[in-house]
Amino acid sequence: MRKLRFGLLAAAVVAIVALVAVACGDDDGDGGGEGRGNTVQTIKDRGELKCGVKQTQPLFGFREADGTVVGFDIEFCKALAAAVLKDHTKVEYIDASDASTRFELLNEEEIDVLIRTTTITASRDRELGVDFAQTTFYTGQGFAVRTDSGIDSTSDMGDAIICVQTGTTTEQNVADHFTDIGLEYDPQGGLSQDVADAFFSGRCDVLTADASDLASRIAVRDDAGDYKILPQIISKEPLAPGVRDYDSEWKDVVNWVVHGLIRAEEIGITKANVAQMAADPPNTEVARLLGVPFQGGEVAALGFDSVDPQFIQRAIAAVGNYGEIYDRTIGDNIPRACTLNDLVINNSGCPDGQGGIQYALPYR
Repeated sequence: MRKLRFGLLAAAVVAIVALVAVACGDDDGDGGGEGRGNTVQTIKDRGELKCGVKQTQPLFGFREADGTVVGFDIEFCKALAAAVLKDHTKVEYIDASDASTRFELLNEEEIDVLIRTTTITASRDRELGVDFAQTTFYTGQGFAVRTDSGIDSTSDMGDAIICVQTGTTTEQNVADHFTDIGLEYDPQGGLSQDVADAFFSGRCDVLTADASDLASRIAVRDDAGDYKILPQIISKEPLAPGVRDYDSEWKDVVNWVVHGLIRAEEIGITKANVAQMAADPPNTEVARLLGVPFQGGEVAALGFDSVDPQFIQRAIAAVGNYGEIYDRTIGDNIPRACTLNDLVINNSGCPDGQGGIQYALPYR
C-alpha cells in the first residue's frame, strides 16, 4: 500500500511539473522554452538594433525632412546600440507612431524594444506580453486650448469638441474623467498627428494628451502664444521602454543602461569626461559602473553574460548622461527643475511638494 501511495504521489508531482512547464512555455523541459527570448543574441547576430519609436512628436521622436529621426527617446536607442553592438549608429528606427499597433510590432518581433512615449500600466504589463524597464520620463495627461477659448478647466468643456488619440491610455483617461465629473463631451479620435492637426486647424476645441506631448507640439509653433496648457492634470503617465515578456537578459540590459545614464548624471560622469574617468576612476563605484578595475582590482561583471562590463561606459560615451540627453533634446521647452524628471539630489531648493523623483538604483 505504501508503494502504491508513493507511486501515485510521484505521478502527481510529475504531472504538476509538466503543467507548470507548459504554462511557462517550457515544452522540452530544458528550462528555456518557446516563451523565453534571447534578444541580445539576436541583435548581435543581426548586427543592428530594431528600435520602435514615434516619428511624429517633436522633442521625443520626430522624423526630419531629410529622413533623420531625432528626439529624447531616440537617444536611448543609440545608447542601447552602443551598449550591445559597440556602435550607436547600428539602429534601424521602426515607425511605431500608431499607438494601436505598437505592441503588435513588439510581440511579432518586428522590433527589439519599444521606446516611444508609452505609459506603464498594470493591464499592459499583464495582458500585452510586454515587460517595462525603468521610467525615462514622468508626465501626466493634460489639456491644451486656445488662449482666447474661455476654457479654464474640464468643467468648462461640456460643449467642446475634444481631440484625443485613439488606442491610448489617454482615450480611456478622458472617458473616465468626464464620467466622474458627470459631464458629456464630444470626442474626436485619430492618430497622434491627425488629432494635433485637427486642433491647430480649429476643427476641435481641446487637445488632450500627455502634458509633455502638448508642450512639445506647442513649443515648436510660431504662434505658440495663441495656445495654453491648463494646469489641470488628470493622470499619472510614467513613460518607459518596453521589451517582450520572458526575456530577462535583454530587459536587464535595457533597464541598467537607463539606470546607468541616470547614475552618471548623479555622480558627474559626462560624455566629455567618461574616457578619463574610465582610465583613472576616482573610486570603486565609478570603476564598477564603467566596467574597469580600481587600483589593480578585478573588474565587476555583475552576472551580465551577454554584454561585457563596459556596456554602460559605451552608452555614456555615445549619448552622455541622462541630464545631457534631456538638455540636448527637450531643453527649456519642458523645464526640468523642480519637476518629477529632475534628480532627487537636486530637490533642496524646490518649493514644498515639488521636486524630482529620478534616481538610479545601486549598480553593485
